[in-house]
Amino acid sequence: MKFFIDTADLAQIREAQDMGVLDGVTTNPSLMAKVGISGEAAVLKHYVDICNIVTGDVSAEVISTDFDGIVKEGERLAALHKQIVVKVPMIKDGVKALKYFSSKGIRTNCTLVFSAGQALLAAKAGATYVSPFIGRLDDVSTDGLALIEEIRLIYDNYGFTTQILAASIRHPMHIIDCAKIGADVATCPLSAITALLRHPLTDNGLKQFLEDAKKFQ
Repeated sequence: MKFFIDTADLAQIREAQDMGVLDGVTTNPSLMAKVGISGEAAVLKHYVDICNIVTGDVSAEVISTDFDGIVKEGERLAALHKQIVVKVPMIKDGVKALKYFSSKGIRTNCTLVFSAGQALLAAKAGATYVSPFIGRLDDVSTDGLALIEEIRLIYDNYGFTTQILAASIRHPMHIIDCAKIGADVATCPLSAITALLRHPLTDNGLKQFLEDAKKFQ
């Protein structure tokens, strides 16, 4: 499974990159605003700054909702850096744009996916990634992990190469469960990734090893 970090915070991205487990980044205008990045020029520069930290894919989101606007924005974003993946919303003009980008060799991430039908359309249109938002489904008493399982089955049935990018990850067990059922990628906050490090037996064992080591000094 690939690990993406879902943030625009450069310090957190560097920390995840330094751990040696980071495969990419997802971000959007809302996450940019959280770290004080605003204005078109600043946002575009920030995307490039992120690409210069990581070695993997960086999803950059369009804000247009009409076909021409999505294409114009997407082509501009893709031209920023070879690592950019254009994030496109799951709407009718978005699906149309996914097909256009696919024909032009521009990689895409279809976002705001909440059903297997939407994921099927995204794959048919040639999306590189599809992003089901499992945490948001859980918030409305719907099983987000079940959606991942449905998409995995459909993609495997027909040999779709679109990668399942589990989004809206809330905690480390979401990551583990997504890995069990075959999600290709989990994009999550740094806190969820670092939480995988922790186990009380590891902490207690290390404490005991260090105490025993002092006896030989």
